[in-house]
Amino acid sequence: MRRRTYGATLLVAAALTAVTACQKDGSKAEPAAGATAANTAQPASGGDAVDPLDNEDGTKPGLAPLTSAADLTRARALIDRVQTKGRGPKTGYDREKYGPAWSDAVGGVPFGGNNCDTRDDILKRDGQATRWRDKKGCVVETMTLPDPYSGRDITFTKAKASAIQIDHVVPLSASWQMGAAQWDADKRRRLANDPLNLLAVDGPINGGKGDSSPATWLPPNKAVRCSYVVRYAQVSIKYELPVTDADKAAMSAQCGG
Repeated sequence: MRRRTYGATLLVAAALTAVTACQKDGSKAEPAAGATAANTAQPASGGDAVDPLDNEDGTKPGLAPLTSAADLTRARALIDRVQTKGRGPKTGYDREKYGPAWSDAVGGVPFGGNNCDTRDDILKRDGQATRWRDKKGCVVETMTLPDPYSGRDITFTKAKASAIQIDHVVPLSASWQMGAAQWDADKRRRLANDPLNLLAVDGPINGGKGDSSPATWLPPNKAVRCSYVVRYAQVSIKYELPVTDADKAAMSAQCGG
């Protein structure tokens, strides 16, 4: 398994300017939902960041850079598989249509039903030097996050939980516009709680992302931009969610396309 640090530098063919979206989709910190499902899933575990090509189910931590020629070729091939279409209307979108925030009672996704809510699972997966508030090891009291979006370490405490937010890589409102409006409720709940679509990141940076897709927002840390769009592509392919032509062009550009 390839494990890399955030300090690596990725040369990209094009760098896009991040813009602040006017609306938010609920990807940032939300109240934790109570666990109600049976304890049938494996717990999350923190560690060194793993690149997305080695993390196809999202159960491993972080978002390490992709730097080798072979990895960049694989990344572009994956992005090429993403379908495109025009963006639909946002009419009818509501965060509640994706189920209770951070619910553990979601089947068909890793960590679902492990008696820890989704937010805590992602903090546990991505954090280091973690201390727990509870005996079962769900609620994080303190930890250090190697933040992929800024490239710096962030100290998390439960008292100041908004410093770290959980980002939906494919924003929920964007998914609604690209096809999720026609999905059943179960599929929307899976997208909202699938660790493949979730990253623990710097709170203010995530707030700036809002509901933006790759054509209008990329992580400030250029070293992980290719990795970020690969993760975006993985979610798009898994859930059969197309992207706009502009999004696909931006995604390809980050990996040398």
